[in-house]
Amino acid sequence: MNMSFYTGAVGAFQQQQRMNVQANNIANVNNYGYKAERATFHHLMYGNVTGIDQEQLPKGTGTKMVKASVDYESSGYVDTGRVFDFAIMGDGFFALYDPSNGEISYSRDGAFMMARFEIPPDEDAEPEIDPDTGEEIEPENTIEWRLSDNEGRFVLDRAGNYVIIDPDDRKADLDIGVFDYRIYDGMLHADSGRFTPVEKNGDLYLGTGTVKRGVLERSNVDLAQELVKVIESQRAYSYALRMVQTTDEIEQTINGLPN
Repeated sequence: MNMSFYTGAVGAFQQQQRMNVQANNIANVNNYGYKAERATFHHLMYGNVTGIDQEQLPKGTGTKMVKASVDYESSGYVDTGRVFDFAIMGDGFFALYDPSNGEISYSRDGAFMMARFEIPPDEDAEPEIDPDTGEEIEPENTIEWRLSDNEGRFVLDRAGNYVIIDPDDRKADLDIGVFDYRIYDGMLHADSGRFTPVEKNGDLYLGTGTVKRGVLERSNVDLAQELVKVIESQRAYSYALRMVQTTDEIEQTINGLPN
């Protein structure tokens, strides 16, 4: 009897996990470059397992969501005409560098902007002398305009350097890097549209995709499909709880039987 309690509880919890994945997909349906996740399940151990304090865990306890696999397929593009919107035609990712922690992440979302960045002078920089007054002029910060994701991260070029923008010629061609991995499986979703690699993804290399200006890649979330999956998860969740309720009623009936 305890087995049905446990199986029902596991099923309800795993359906909650599945609905979390679907809710995240629906929340990002309009975010450019977002890649939908798919809940992947696997059966639990079908044999007794020795647990903590030599406890024998039961076999046949249902399934568990082991991971949320990412669908990297493209769902089309939209023309925006904006100067700093870019899309990758083909495989690969934009590389984004976060100066606050040194992290490099990768994204298909090319909705960028021009960000102002001040570079402080070198510590050993000597002051200039004013030719008219002879006074010393302390070195000032150098202003640099970089291509940014509008969240404090900077886009990298093919050589791994910042993409620098000329403010007087914003439509000039930019050397935006496209990077890729041979294995995508296991890449971690950093947030809605960014990924961070893991060891199993292999070595980073320059991607074969080409960058097109004035275009953005759509999210590949199929809203109709996600809503159908939400209904499936809700019903499976209610059935699992019904199993727990029914088991409880059976135990109450058995405990109420006269000796």
